[in-house]
Amino acid sequence: MKIAITGKGGVGKTTLASLLAHIYAARGRSVLAIDADPSPNLGAALGFPPEQVARIVPIAEMEELIAERTESQPGSYGGWFKMNPYVSDIPDRFSVEQDGIKLLELGEVQKGGSGCICPPSVLLKNLVTHLLLRRQEVVIMDMYAGVEHLGRATASAVDAMLIVVEPGQRSTTTAARIRDLARDIGIQRLFVVGNKVRDEADRAFILENSAGLPVLGLLPATPRAVEADQRGESIYTAAPELAQAAEEIATALDELVAEALSV
Repeated sequence: MKIAITGKGGVGKTTLASLLAHIYAARGRSVLAIDADPSPNLGAALGFPPEQVARIVPIAEMEELIAERTESQPGSYGGWFKMNPYVSDIPDRFSVEQDGIKLLELGEVQKGGSGCICPPSVLLKNLVTHLLLRRQEVVIMDMYAGVEHLGRATASAVDAMLIVVEPGQRSTTTAARIRDLARDIGIQRLFVVGNKVRDEADRAFILENSAGLPVLGLLPATPRAVEADQRGESIYTAAPELAQAAEEIATALDELVAEALSV
C-alpha cells in the first residue's frame, strides 16, 4: 500500500498519517512514514522521542550527499549533474525507527521554485520514485497542500491519495484544487477524510462539500489530540477515539484499493 496524504495546512494531515502508520504497524506490516511537509511534525505525532527526532536531517538539507549522488557541486543550481542518482540505500541509512515504523524526512528544496530542475529536487524525485515503486513496505507520505513531490512517473504507484478536510470553506476549496492537480498527473484513487468533526452539522458539511470525491471516513474532534501534542505522546495511544475511527478508515481503504486493483 502506498498512500499520499495532503490537504490545507492545519487540517490534520499529520494526525491521519501517524494514525495510519501505527495501525498498519499493529497489523504486522512494515511501515515507512515519509514526512514530506516543509515543516516536519510527523515524528512528534508518531510519539518518537524528541531527542531521536532532533537527530533527523531532512534529505534536502544533506548537501554532501546530494553532491555525491548527483555528481554536482555542493549547493549548486546550475551546470551538469546526474539525473538518475543512486537512492536505494537512503531510506534505511537516514531513517529512524520505533514500534515497527521507520520515519524519513524529505525536507524542502529552498531555491528554484516548484519546477526547479536542480540537484536537490532531482534527488528527491528519484527517491520518491524509489519509495513508491521499489520498496515493499506500506509507505505513508505526509505531504504539503499539493502534489509537488509526485510526478507522472510515480502517480500510478500511489494506491490512494487522501485529502484531509475540516468543516470549513477554505479547507474544502483547497481540497478541490488538490483534486485537480492530482488528476492532472494521473492519480485516480482520491478520497476525502474529514477531521475535527464535532457534531452532525460538521458531518453534513463535509459530506456535502467533498469536492465531488468519496468520503472515506471522519475523525472526531477531541481535546486528546492537543493534549498528546503538548505531552509529546503518540496520538494513536493518547486518543483511542481517533485510533478507532482511523482503523475503520484503513479497513475501508484496503477494501476499496483491493477492489480497484482486481478490476
